Amino acid sequence: MNRLQQAAYSLIVLVLGAFVLKEGAFILVPLVWGIFFAFALYPISSWFERKRLPRGVAIFLSILLIGVVAMGILYLLINQMVGLIKEVPAIGENLEVKLSNYMEELSRLFGQDLIDPDNKSDLLPSLPSGNFNETLLATGKSLTLIGIVPLFSFLLLYYKDFFIEFLVRYSSKNKESVIIWAEESGSVIQSYLIGMVRVTGIVAVLAGIFFYLLGIKYFILFASFIALMNLIPYVGVFVSSFFVVLYVFLTTDSVFFPILTIAVLWGIQLFENNIITPLVVGSKVKVNALAVIIAILLGGWLWGISGMVLFIPLAGILKITLERNADLKPFAYLLGDDVPVTEESENFWKILRRKFFRKKD
Repeated sequence: MNRLQQAAYSLIVLVLGAFVLKEGAFILVPLVWGIFFAFALYPISSWFERKRLPRGVAIFLSILLIGVVAMGILYLLINQMVGLIKEVPAIGENLEVKLSNYMEELSRLFGQDLIDPDNKSDLLPSLPSGNFNETLLATGKSLTLIGIVPLFSFLLLYYKDFFIEFLVRYSSKNKESVIIWAEESGSVIQSYLIGMVRVTGIVAVLAGIFFYLLGIKYFILFASFIALMNLIPYVGVFVSSFFVVLYVFLTTDSVFFPILTIAVLWGIQLFENNIITPLVVGSKVKVNALAVIIAILLGGWLWGISGMVLFIPLAGILKITLERNADLKPFAYLLGDDVPVTEESENFWKILRRKFFRKKD
């Protein structure tokens, strides 16, 4: 009966937690982004503090430095995006011409006219017109999010000692273990986030070099798109590859280039998953594919696009936290990717080896 009650309480907590996360997304999403950026900015602000600058000035300079770099990259990307948008009508016409040619080829192949002669120019589906009020509301929310995240990061860094003191007072009986847990968790989370930024940069450079050699005009924009979408495993690579390959298909005259683009992008994805990420981020916070997919779906349901990105590192952070508790360690193992090798499986393979690969007299 106790186990049944405990399961019921756990289910109630999960349902209430999901309700709070979904209804409080407007507050929680920028707060979580602020926490992540605070961990990422902590080494820079600490360096400024060691130079005897006041904490507020050090944090402000670190945010300003990252902000200037981000604005420079954003300015470059916006310029390329504007150029791409200007070429959309020509690209659309090119798509229509290619679709018409392919439909004619299929018509000759099957011996049947697949194109309505009175509607040849209407091969592309019309785009639905969006609601202006919804667009304006979404834009306002995005601007609010962009403005509030640096403020959260500043306050979290400024009051970091305040939060540590809170943890100590909350767990007065085991202060040392709480401090050690906070330091270790913060260190691993910080390493994880900085590692993910490095991985994103490496993927952007690799994709950018390939697009530049391929002669793609907006190679910086597409490389950044590939790298950012790579933060959403399994889903992001499909979406980003589709749009990039479509652009290559529409701006080149040979089918070889789109096929080459698919091969190179998937090669970069495999290289990143199996070599770059384990070396840069480390396997300590690596989460298995099933947990990542569930995290993406939960994040998208609760927080939309931000949730799909945020819930991936949150799953890694949850794994780190669970590993610190002996009672909850099995759940951390459930999130990990260490596949066990049992005695039964070892004996099974030994029998097979002896049976099929034994030496003949």
